[in-house]
Amino acid sequence: MERFLISKLIDWKKDHRRKPIIINGARQVGKTWLLKEFGAKHFDNVAYVNFDNNETMKLLFEESYDIPRLLMGIQAETSKRIIEGKTLIIFDEVQECPKALTSLKYFRENAPNQMIAAAGSLLGLAVHQGTGYPVGNVTTFDLHPLNFREFLDATGNQSLRELIDTNDTAAVSAFSPKLIPLLRQYYFIGGMPEAVAAFVESNVLKDARDVQNQILFDYRRDISKHLTISETEHTLAVWESIPAHLGQENKKFVFGHIKEGARAKAYRAAITWLTEAGLTTCVRRISKPGVPLAAYADGSSFKLFTLDVGLLGAMAGLDSSSVISGNKVFAEFKGSLTEQYVCQQLISDCEQQPFYWSAKNSRGEIDFLVQEEGRIYPIEVKAEENLKSKSLRAFSERYPGMNPRRLSLSGYRDEDWMRNVPLFAIGNMRSWK
Repeated sequence: MERFLISKLIDWKKDHRRKPIIINGARQVGKTWLLKEFGAKHFDNVAYVNFDNNETMKLLFEESYDIPRLLMGIQAETSKRIIEGKTLIIFDEVQECPKALTSLKYFRENAPNQMIAAAGSLLGLAVHQGTGYPVGNVTTFDLHPLNFREFLDATGNQSLRELIDTNDTAAVSAFSPKLIPLLRQYYFIGGMPEAVAAFVESNVLKDARDVQNQILFDYRRDISKHLTISETEHTLAVWESIPAHLGQENKKFVFGHIKEGARAKAYRAAITWLTEAGLTTCVRRISKPGVPLAAYADGSSFKLFTLDVGLLGAMAGLDSSSVISGNKVFAEFKGSLTEQYVCQQLISDCEQQPFYWSAKNSRGEIDFLVQEEGRIYPIEVKAEENLKSKSLRAFSERYPGMNPRRLSLSGYRDEDWMRNVPLFAIGNMRSWK
């Protein structure tokens, strides 16, 4: 299963100014597999250290940051001879040993030619008193569930992915009859690597759903493991309310929808934890489309998405028959699966930070806005082939100079004021322009 991030890891290895790297991401998105695969293919050997329930290695890092001593300890733990420039040292579950995280600063300063990669979850929440995140001394990459283009590769449809990567919009549109059924599959299976692998092995959707349900169970267990009883109650309440929130016509997160009488103060910390853990994405409202978009963000109004469209479907109890029965899946839950899909691709494949806009005193809303090379792209998401875009047109007339884009099941289409981009081609941002 190829992950596109591996190309950045190869570039990192070649860079003589490289810093230790950290792969950050939610649990079970494939961080460990990616680093081991990278090490196996591009290094002579790999010294792999997992800090989960590893008291020996935790004590080693508690003692001091003496690099020769640490390297001797890593060799003793892994039974691997560490050769500078030829061995990849992997620190896995590094959040379980905050001083190992801090040690990356000392490796960079005192052993800059050692190749070190760390993987972890909850890194923003794992730093304890007396330790610190090695800001400025590491290169951080975020790993997400497989995006749709990676899913195409994983399911044996690499040629279709390569077609999407071209700018031949006519050819891409012509292959819609093949790409739309695969997109339906992706809505159900999502991008969690184990769920994709289960489906690829058996070609049975239920196998992917079984994996998703286990992942959801593990996430709930993680929440209760890291938080107090009251914090767990609030965090699970937020997490389990997401399908209902996204199923509303207005998908803005409303604290009162969690339960009657719920107050923002009690649940904001829960949203922060879920976001830091990589389980949710906050898409904030902007007051107007200025550059940079983040400067116009309103922290009190936001939409909350999960990390994966397949997990959202599992949380909502989406039946596999929706994948088989035409394009109904795209409009399920008032198009919430499609908005989740678009949000996920904007982040994981397009490397964008999405926002949304809504008028204060009217029903007008723009689903997403992203900024690329100083240009602002307002995006309207269409779950079906309905191509009426009243809100997008009104927004474009109100704020001229934008680059409006509509994402729908239709093929590429240019009008004098906007471009329609197929949902399955969102990952190729070059075709947006």
